[in-house]
Amino acid sequence: MLYIDIEKSFPDFKLAAQFEGENEVVALLGASGCGKSLTLKCIAGIEQPDRGRIVINNEVVFDSEKRVNIPPQKRNVGYLFQNYALFPTMTVWNNIACVIKKPKNQRREIVDEILQKFQLEDVKNLRPRQISGGQQQRAALARILVLEPKILLLDEPFSALDTHLKWHMEQEIASVLAEFHGTTVFVSHNRDEVYRLSNQIAIMSNGKIESTGAKQAVFDSPKTLAAALMTGCKNISKAEKIDDFHVKAIDWGVALKTGHRVPDNVKYVGVRAHHLKLASGAGDDVNVFSCRIHKIIDEPFERIFIVSFNGQNTLQLELPKDICGEIDSHELALFVPPDKIMCLE
Repeated sequence: MLYIDIEKSFPDFKLAAQFEGENEVVALLGASGCGKSLTLKCIAGIEQPDRGRIVINNEVVFDSEKRVNIPPQKRNVGYLFQNYALFPTMTVWNNIACVIKKPKNQRREIVDEILQKFQLEDVKNLRPRQISGGQQQRAALARILVLEPKILLLDEPFSALDTHLKWHMEQEIASVLAEFHGTTVFVSHNRDEVYRLSNQIAIMSNGKIESTGAKQAVFDSPKTLAAALMTGCKNISKAEKIDDFHVKAIDWGVALKTGHRVPDNVKYVGVRAHHLKLASGAGDDVNVFSCRIHKIIDEPFERIFIVSFNGQNTLQLELPKDICGEIDSHELALFVPPDKIMCLE
């Protein structure tokens, strides 16, 4: 279990992070520089918040009011750094063995077992520079897990890997997390990684947690502009409320009917590119607009159409290739499903 509610101020930046998780993977999703890694360092005890409280498995490790600040080495937190932090002059075997405080014969047995589990037996006598990035990551994870940490902190674990290795390592980490009986905080700016690996998501922007919730709920209903952008929404317009079920999309120059009540504080509307549809003419009696195609981009299994309403700002439409044969002109009739329109703060 992890509970965190902290603040930390710098001259040009303020962190205000509040979230919790229990025996699950909680993802911090946000752009570079938004405070994700700083939050992990506060949890681990590497950085000290100015105020707040951090609880790990019912133990208070930081409490500014009660002047509690447990040192990092006593928090039993497994922290996978972006650069893995392996000792360059030690072999893989010694990198793992050096953290185990047990008699020599027990230590050897523990290290050999974890090396086998992580398929590192063949490189145990090599130094970090002599092995691949994927092997370095496995060695770093093995060193962390051999200490049986209470929680895991993963800081952009795939950022240092080549593209062809990322998918393989993601599956390996997914297997590790499935066996880990504790809370994991996974930091990333990649919405696809977050969606595949996490249970709960906290969207972070400019040092603040903007929204939290179950993975699917956050993707289906992001609530804020930052959350919509970080979960991959390509089409966003400034907006004004017309009435409870109508909103004006200012940048697109159209009025939209919504499937959900429009909040008074709406500032933007968003609709995902794959939710836009070609108007069928059967039942599409609202939110149907004539659009002009400005550009077509081919993807392996779909086509992306850059279109505009009434010559206003462009937006993206993604369609499977098997239905794109129907489009044989520079214009199309576009249907915006009311229940797919997101009203954003």
